Amino acid sequence: MVFLLITIPAGYLVISALQSRDSGEEKQENAAATGLSEGWPSKVQRRIYDVWIPPYSADVAFYERNSWRSSAMYVQFITSAEGLDKFLGTLGADRDDLDPGRVTISREEAGPVGWRLGPGAQWSGLVVDQKDPLPTLDVTVDLDNPAHPEVYVLSTITP
Repeated sequence: MVFLLITIPAGYLVISALQSRDSGEEKQENAAATGLSEGWPSKVQRRIYDVWIPPYSADVAFYERNSWRSSAMYVQFITSAEGLDKFLGTLGADRDDLDPGRVTISREEAGPVGWRLGPGAQWSGLVVDQKDPLPTLDVTVDLDNPAHPEVYVLSTITP
């Protein structure tokens, strides 16, 4: 009986320590990540950076960068024509607000994630400036395939 009273709590302690260690390693890997990570940003990240991603979007990837001067989240996804309209609607915009030929994310800003947003595509873009503390959203859309546009978003928060 004494053996069980000692080994069962000790077993739980070992399992808890291993889980805690794995959690810390995962957080450290995420913090050290450079470039885009496949998958959806967390709900908290999407809320902080004010980026809504339409359901059923494909090839979703993101990257978050933080510094003393500003924080930014890069998000890319492929959606449907209807999904693009809904996405723009969450920004208080519509397709008429997209400027044809405009790339709103500079080469320097796109560098950390490897986006090539130069010539060779049907680009359209818009910038959504919001009152502080809300982020500024630079949106560039590749409309080469109008049924499945590719959306690139850079959301920047400056304290």
